[in-house]
Amino acid sequence: MSRTLVVGDLHGCYDELLALVAGARLGASDRVVCVGDLVSKGEKSREVLELFMRDARYYSVIGNHDRALLEYWTGARRKKELKPAQRKCAKQLKEGRDAFAAYFESLPAYIDLGSHVVVHAGLRPGVPLAAQSLDDLTALRTLGPDRESREGTPWYEVYDGEKTALFGHWPAPAPRRGPRAIGLDTGCVYGGNLTGYVVETGEFHSVPALRAYDAPKR
Repeated sequence: MSRTLVVGDLHGCYDELLALVAGARLGASDRVVCVGDLVSKGEKSREVLELFMRDARYYSVIGNHDRALLEYWTGARRKKELKPAQRKCAKQLKEGRDAFAAYFESLPAYIDLGSHVVVHAGLRPGVPLAAQSLDDLTALRTLGPDRESREGTPWYEVYDGEKTALFGHWPAPAPRRGPRAIGLDTGCVYGGNLTGYVVETGEFHSVPALRAYDAPKR
């Protein structure tokens, strides 16, 4: 049986990704799907991108950090609008940026796996999948006036869609859980763990970060 391993935010944590894939014993017919934020904050954004661009078993949705770089490269976002880690990452990826921009442009906002759907940040409860906004898909945390606020009702506590949502964006020491949602960002780039979930079996796999590459936002 082919398996689908959905992994949390990578943020350039290339070595941890290789360790996670090895631990899960990824086979030739298996695939890896990332919840986005392939780049920024960690040390090996280039290596992560090159792996996903080279190996047909690797897929990803677009995350808010990926989107920020794409918008900067295409002129839709000014350099001063980038976060410091994003500016640093853009500089690191200057060589080959056209290929990286094209790859980011190819990334979907969500990946429908049938029983599950992979998004970066969140799904607005009561809104059909095809009608979800890109801003919600890449930035939603809570259901108040500010979608990015950490204060308020988390979307995943209310979401009750037909498909179980697998998401990232909002790091926590352990996977966040809702009635029909599982959060897989366990803060690898901050010294936590990189977590993966096998869709077909419901198994979790996890590896510790080699070190903390960045400090989490409080």
